[in-house]
Amino acid sequence: MNKINIDALSINTVRMLSADAVQKAKSGHPGMPMGDAPMAYVLWSKFLSHNPKNPFWYNRDRFVLSAGHGSALLYSLLHLTGYDLSLDDIKNFRQWESKTPGHPEYAPEYGIETTTGPLGQGFATGVGMAMAEKYLSEMFNRPGFPVVDYHVYGIVSDGDLMEGVASEAASLAGHLKLGKVVYLYSDNKITIEGPTDITFTEDVAKRFAAYGWQVLRAGGNDIKQIEDAIKRAKKEKNKPSLIMVRTNIGFGSPNKQDTPDVHGSPLGEEELCLTKKNLCCPPNRKFCIPGAVAVHLRAAVKKGKIRESAWNSLIKRYAKKYPELAREWLNITSGKLAEGWEKLLPVFKPSDGAVATRSASGKVLNAIAGVLPQLIGGSADLAPSNNTYLKKYPDLGNARCGRNIHFGVREHAMGAALNGMALSGMLIPYGGTFFVFADYMKPAIRLSSLMRQHVIYVFTHDSIGLGEDGPTHQPVEHLTALRAMPHLSVIRPADANETAVAWKTAISDKARPHALILSRQNLPVLDRQKYPSAECLIKGGYILSDSKGKPDIILLSSGSEVHLSLTAAESLRKGGIKARVVNIACFEFFDAQPEAYRNRVLPPSVETRLAVEAGSPLSWHKYVGLRGDIIGIDRFGSSAPANVLFEKFGFTAENIVARAKKLLRKKR
Repeated sequence: MNKINIDALSINTVRMLSADAVQKAKSGHPGMPMGDAPMAYVLWSKFLSHNPKNPFWYNRDRFVLSAGHGSALLYSLLHLTGYDLSLDDIKNFRQWESKTPGHPEYAPEYGIETTTGPLGQGFATGVGMAMAEKYLSEMFNRPGFPVVDYHVYGIVSDGDLMEGVASEAASLAGHLKLGKVVYLYSDNKITIEGPTDITFTEDVAKRFAAYGWQVLRAGGNDIKQIEDAIKRAKKEKNKPSLIMVRTNIGFGSPNKQDTPDVHGSPLGEEELCLTKKNLCCPPNRKFCIPGAVAVHLRAAVKKGKIRESAWNSLIKRYAKKYPELAREWLNITSGKLAEGWEKLLPVFKPSDGAVATRSASGKVLNAIAGVLPQLIGGSADLAPSNNTYLKKYPDLGNARCGRNIHFGVREHAMGAALNGMALSGMLIPYGGTFFVFADYMKPAIRLSSLMRQHVIYVFTHDSIGLGEDGPTHQPVEHLTALRAMPHLSVIRPADANETAVAWKTAISDKARPHALILSRQNLPVLDRQKYPSAECLIKGGYILSDSKGKPDIILLSSGSEVHLSLTAAESLRKGGIKARVVNIACFEFFDAQPEAYRNRVLPPSVETRLAVEAGSPLSWHKYVGLRGDIIGIDRFGSSAPANVLFEKFGFTAENIVARAKKLLRKKR
């Protein structure tokens, strides 16, 4: 069989394998895999540097299917090229606990590099992957030793390019000159509602050229044009590349090609049979893989082993010539943190005066950065306010090994890029902005949580304490919203030393993302001779102050309001009321503690409880119960000096005392 025929046969096999999977599931998106199979085939068979038998090879190229609804295409490629994804897995497409869900979900053990589903996320995550490659290559590569040298390839759709997150990320990628990004744009001119020209008439090529991208073109079924375009893209070192590939959605379907009908519904048995005939495939065979195709595409296994073996030899030579760098490489790739790094965490004294937790956070970052080269990040144009800048290090893109990232006013792209950097498996990325703008990056935070990626979010200006900027900038519902997100640790420290412990925990705990919620206003540094150690924050909630014997009432708080509760408790005790103060800095950590510990902190027999937090009261109900009360904010904030706002909204020790006494009277 000659080369041209094996190409065509392979492409049609990918098309029909995908269509069969969708048909068997009775749901899914056959159109995109059928239209995009040629460019995916060219990329995977001729360019993608990967090892199906070791999906964790550090120097592999990354492939991101940003148009995640076409997941059947990715699963077909993974199976055909030799990953641990069987034909039975493809037959189990979209079923309970299958390896082949409706949209790709992060599973590096069989080649799925990132979760994609919400359009635009894969596009922006890939940019983060390339940012990681840039930083790591500058850190480790030396002449003749390209230890880190991989490309980030992706297939993106019209829908991806319509989403704002893709625009933010494209602008950032062009600015940073990320030449390792090569995206194939499936320009099929169709959306769910009809032709793209009902909403999407911009000149995409000019837009991306203006972003600083190289823009190329190819026909969707012309594999020579696609191959030439990818070659040109790989030669461009200083610009990301967008290859506009004019595809046909549902290619080969006699009655549905180039129509919205083939986007999100199975072809139907009759149309599927007609399509197979049209593409010279056996019309009555399901999940047909010709032997020649299996041999041809499974060659990726041998190629991958050869490539990784050559890289392993390079690493051995590298270790002899650059032993210190090799040791650092081993530490970073193994996830090992510098021994004793925690000893560098600053210790704050009450005598030093009040400190905003955002300021304490900045001091922590700069104290530990020197021994943690894997720690890299920045802010969405708010570094001076977020205190996220590493003072002794250059900026990414402006100097070699730049560790400070200026994301610009692009919170959503920042969140997705942080995911991409974390997915390298080598970096601990962080990103800062005002807490109220967490909403701009919520979809990316959600994916970070879904993938359990080690990302650290630095959210400052955490409440109405922001003051005069007013309700548009004062987070009210945000703590509750983030606490509702599975796998995300939301930590709101009460003082500078708890902030240091929060960073310690966030860096050490690799199993999830962490959100540090930090104050703008100065907070007293708690005297740890008088109160328990700040290390108690690791338990999420702990007894900060107590009376002798069983408490009459428990005051629960987080962050800045802890200090108000302490003052109120002292006043209550003077009046003969036994008050306990519980600091719940992190709900997730506290809820994970053994029941016996939680019952010691919050005895079930003490039902009189009052929670105090300058945010939505919703998340506190599980702790205060039906007989408790909450001082919170159930409306938007206001513009005024912070001290005025706290008084007007009832966040004063006097009001806490009054509400506590009212609760106790009700009990009697």
